[in-house]
Amino acid sequence: MLDKIDRTLLNLLQHDCTLSLQTLADAVHLTSTPCWKRLKRLEEEGYIRARVALLDNERLGLGLTAFVLLKTQQHNSAWYEKFSQVVSDMPEVLSFYRMAGEYDYLMQVQVADMKSYDSFYKRLVSGIPGLIDVTSSFAMERIKHTTALPIVP
Repeated sequence: MLDKIDRTLLNLLQHDCTLSLQTLADAVHLTSTPCWKRLKRLEEEGYIRARVALLDNERLGLGLTAFVLLKTQQHNSAWYEKFSQVVSDMPEVLSFYRMAGEYDYLMQVQVADMKSYDSFYKRLVSGIPGLIDVTSSFAMERIKHTTALPIVP
């Protein structure tokens, strides 16, 4: 069970994971040892999955964001396992979801340009038999993007 201190630590870390242990401890009014123990527990319990740097896709030349909706007639476990593995191995796929509703799957794809997306699309549809509809929408402007979860302290 998370208490107010845990939630505050998680909020601080998800906005800047480079904060020093002392800065975190000061922010939650603990000394460094109990703060470190809390952080270690939060990692062991899976609340903290990773500490990463968020990169700027535009500066890296990856300016095209596509949202890809897929339908399939295949719903057996062997097909699902192969499909999941093929998609998971594609570095362009940032997010991948199994959906309820009209489409079966949704993925967010980040590539340099339309030519790069076309190459990705061809690898996707040739690597996965059984897709009956692949629909893509392209982002014109990013209005909001965050990785921070809405944790209430």
